[in-house]
Amino acid sequence: MRFATLALLTGLVIAGFTAPAFANDDATDVAAIRKVMSDTEAAWNRGDIETFAAGYKDSPDTTFVGASVRKGFQPILASYRKNYANKDQMGKLTYSDIDVRVLPCADGKAQYAIVTGRFHLDRSAHGTAAKDDGIFSLVWEKTKDGWKMIHDHTS
Repeated sequence: MRFATLALLTGLVIAGFTAPAFANDDATDVAAIRKVMSDTEAAWNRGDIETFAAGYKDSPDTTFVGASVRKGFQPILASYRKNYANKDQMGKLTYSDIDVRVLPCADGKAQYAIVTGRFHLDRSAHGTAAKDDGIFSLVWEKTKDGWKMIHDHTS
């Protein structure tokens, strides 16, 4: 049995078969996603919704699921502007329990990732968004502009 396995592996090597190359190291992708998360948290805490929203892919397919479903980058951005109209309503955002799972494609290159975690808003004022604590699951896509959120489910 061992000889058959060795023969099969030797045959695969001779035939030129190689396992997919992992050109993009998972640790590099995880660090890049965590950096975007950190940058969005910092932007929020400065009261900068525009820069915060830059973590989302600017696409009509980008989706946010919360109390309702919003489809498209512009409607998502408009909702943030409406629900968090000023810095007092935005407060201080803190992410915790972040878990990043990179999903390699058949060629071994990372194209998508799933991120889960918790958020907390420490604030003195509330606009139309009253929730201060919750969980999220995010689907990320590696784009020409870096890692971007394409699906956000926050509750």
